[in-house]
Amino acid sequence: MERIYNDQFNGIRDLIRTKLVELAMPSLAVGVAQNGKILWEEGFGWADREKRVLANAHTMYSLASISKPITATGLMVLKERGELDLDCPVNSYLGEAKLKAWLGDPDEATVRRVANHSSGLPLHYHFFYEDEPHHRPPMDETIRRYGNLVTAPGEKYQYSNLGYGVLDYVISRLSGKRYSDFMREEVFLPLGMTRTSIHIGPGLGEYQAVRYGSDGLPIPFYDFDHRGASAVFSSAHDLVRFGMFHLKAHLPDQRAILSDETIDEMQRPTAEIGNGNGYGIGWASSKDNMGYHSVSHGGGMGGVSTTLMLIPAEGIAVAVLANSSSPLPDLVCKEILSVLLPKYAENRAISEAKKKQEADKKQKPAASFSPSPELVGEWNGSVHTYKQEIPITFWFKESGDVHVRMGDQLRTLLNDVSFEDGYLSGRMMGDIGTEDANRRPYCLHVTLKLRDQALNGAMTAISLPGKRAGNALSHWMEIKKQNVSILNAG
Repeated sequence: MERIYNDQFNGIRDLIRTKLVELAMPSLAVGVAQNGKILWEEGFGWADREKRVLANAHTMYSLASISKPITATGLMVLKERGELDLDCPVNSYLGEAKLKAWLGDPDEATVRRVANHSSGLPLHYHFFYEDEPHHRPPMDETIRRYGNLVTAPGEKYQYSNLGYGVLDYVISRLSGKRYSDFMREEVFLPLGMTRTSIHIGPGLGEYQAVRYGSDGLPIPFYDFDHRGASAVFSSAHDLVRFGMFHLKAHLPDQRAILSDETIDEMQRPTAEIGNGNGYGIGWASSKDNMGYHSVSHGGGMGGVSTTLMLIPAEGIAVAVLANSSSPLPDLVCKEILSVLLPKYAENRAISEAKKKQEADKKQKPAASFSPSPELVGEWNGSVHTYKQEIPITFWFKESGDVHVRMGDQLRTLLNDVSFEDGYLSGRMMGDIGTEDANRRPYCLHVTLKLRDQALNGAMTAISLPGKRAGNALSHWMEIKKQNVSILNAG
């Protein structure tokens, strides 16, 4: 296949080659388009070191979370056909297993709110490796175990892979097809994305970029219980064309599977992330990305780092893909935009100079936790898992120490405690008692909101760093303040 080469990117080409060596990265692939025309697409390095396969613009990379706008595109195909209402409860499209609302009304957890991460679903990722005995459960079982809305629907933006696992299940249930088949037939092929599939489809194995760990070794193939969030593989060529479709480029060899109005609806933010950023249907949106409105998504997990950036006003789409964990795709994307957009380059230089000045300033030590009177004392409650309900007690001391006891386990300390905007967060040691969590060493993280005399939200078992991506499995937790205050005793 012909390589599309452009001299204006020669400096970036040299940067990529240098960084691949400096960072010991296997490969990186780039696709750049503007105003309906591909300007540059090229691969660098090894797609497969062991087999000595060079990367190119048609090499299929694992996309991680760029899977979300792709899954959302499939979802909107069903919406345009009248088979789906974004503002209906997502539970109305599920089977026997439903999302459970511990706060608020489950009917307020609409398809739209699941898609924009404001349904109340918490942090979640769950990996299954081919060389391990654990396998992805049926989606109904995943929903039964982890489909807990830990904040009221619409209350808060909380990025959740599980939400897009739910949405790929909705696609399958409504279409009567496997999610992978629906996406291939209704999204990939109509858009001319022949090197794109859910995982690596039949006959595509020779084109994949092997995922490599920080030790430089191949990572065994892995699956998830949230394929719609993370399971798409695609090439830089295909992905930049996907971006062009969402810029309404109307390429002659692409079928208009969505109307321009639906594309606008996907990009319009309906959940606020903060700092002028929002999230729509599968897309993150920034009002001011170095002077430009941008629509984008990134991805990162074991052996994956990816960036897809759209600048709608300039008709620009940039895709940068790597088969290792690295900040390089984000840097390369910024360099490309700096070449194409002088104003972007100028604003970026100013922004980076300010960041450097701030970094050069002496950092103040983190303030120690000092509980307000409303927190001081004993709080009792429980953690709900799919196996059991575990009693739990928190003791907030005036000194700032927070002691915790789960069930009959030893008392421990809550570390890295903060209380901001009504949310208490911290981490602790403990055994949450489920087979899912206990496959890997983990720490328990709590994110609880103060509501009257109760603290409630999520306790999440997050795997400790290791050679393989671990899990983040969240459970509902609530504690209530007792009438007798416990100050510095015991």
